Amino acid sequence: MNKEETTLNQTETDLNEETVDPAVEEVQEDNDSEESVEETLTEEQQRIQELESKLEEVSQKNLRLQADYDNFRRRTREEQAASLKYKSQSLLEQLLPALDNFERALKTEATNEQAKTLIQGMEMVYRQLADALKQEGLTEVPSVGEKFDPNMHQAVMQVEDAEYDSNTVIEELQKGYMLKDRVIRPAMVKVNA
Repeated sequence: MNKEETTLNQTETDLNEETVDPAVEEVQEDNDSEESVEETLTEEQQRIQELESKLEEVSQKNLRLQADYDNFRRRTREEQAASLKYKSQSLLEQLLPALDNFERALKTEATNEQAKTLIQGMEMVYRQLADALKQEGLTEVPSVGEKFDPNMHQAVMQVEDAEYDSNTVIEELQKGYMLKDRVIRPAMVKVNA
């Protein structure tokens, strides 16, 4: 019986070990699975952080592109507005010598009726031309009595006259013109020293 008891005890021990072993194995598996879950979580968190940083980078890029596009549209609008504002500059610059010649012709004195009639017709054409140019935004540069401004005046002569202050325009030799706010031809003037 000793042998039988020993075998029986051995069997019970084996059974106990088998029942204990699965429990121990489960605890070990739980520990392993917790570690693998933690590893998975940290890997997923890292992946989430990477994706969030990429998303932030793409968002910043998108904002910069949007700002660049808005700046491009604004510049284009400003260029178009400037182009429309000064679209007639080339034509006006070509008409200015004709306007000057009209003014010189109108300063001549008529001696007979036929010449007076011709000058009256020229005055009407001159006024129509001057009105059309004004409607386009052409204005004369103010000169006589004004302070000399190198942006608006071209000094051709310099004299000393006690009647005028220093650096004052005393005579206009050729009219200057502006198109809206841009000088297209400075006035040729005589300036007091």
